[in-house]
Amino acid sequence: MADVPPTRMNQQVYKGKKKAAEAGFKLLKKKADALKVKFQDFAKQIAETKSTMSIDASAAFFSLTQAEYAAGNFKQKVFEGGLTARIRVGAGVDNVAGVKLPVFTKYETGAVAENQSLGLVGGGKKIATVREKFTTLLDMLLKLASLQTSFTTLDEALKVTNRRVNALENVTIPKIEGVLDYIARELDELEREDFTRLKLVKSAKEEAIKIKDAEREAERVAEREAGFTSKKYDDKDMTADYDAADDAEVVF
Repeated sequence: MADVPPTRMNQQVYKGKKKAAEAGFKLLKKKADALKVKFQDFAKQIAETKSTMSIDASAAFFSLTQAEYAAGNFKQKVFEGGLTARIRVGAGVDNVAGVKLPVFTKYETGAVAENQSLGLVGGGKKIATVREKFTTLLDMLLKLASLQTSFTTLDEALKVTNRRVNALENVTIPKIEGVLDYIARELDELEREDFTRLKLVKSAKEEAIKIKDAEREAERVAEREAGFTSKKYDDKDMTADYDAADDAEVVF
């Protein structure tokens, strides 16, 4: 605080800083609240998705077992065929309170489905069921991946925002308020010093005037005691000692 000169200009500067810090604190507080609500929503969705996905995964692998029992071991035939992807995963961005969250989506590549002859001998219906079940499981995996990644990103953003909020509330704003209090105290002290100085100057002037008047009065008393009349301090009418009749007439 001693590094800040206690002036009116610095007082106005720090008042502006305090106003800006309080406005930033309010905005960051609102952002933290919004991120917290979204964070809790993501946590709830992740829990629900995981519980649902466990059921879907069990159903998918159970259908695979049924298909292998009905159509035999067809995994080798799948591996021997072309492995051109018919579904790919794309990444997008979702903006939540200024935080960019990754979102994964799937899209069709338009490739022709291969191994359509699987199950002609037997188990074709079971193999089709396996495709449907694993497609559903893939959707759940993409949803869970998006939620989990967004959850992690949002967690980091929430921690950073909370640190900024706490820094403003517990460090920056109290520090600015301390500087403002210091400047106010110093300005009050300067005003008191100026008032005291002016009072002393006024008292000195009044004392000097009293001394000068006392000296003049002493001189007047001394002159009167000595039998002299001071022209400067005599209040007697000078025309009282003269008579107009004693003057000779003047002829024009």
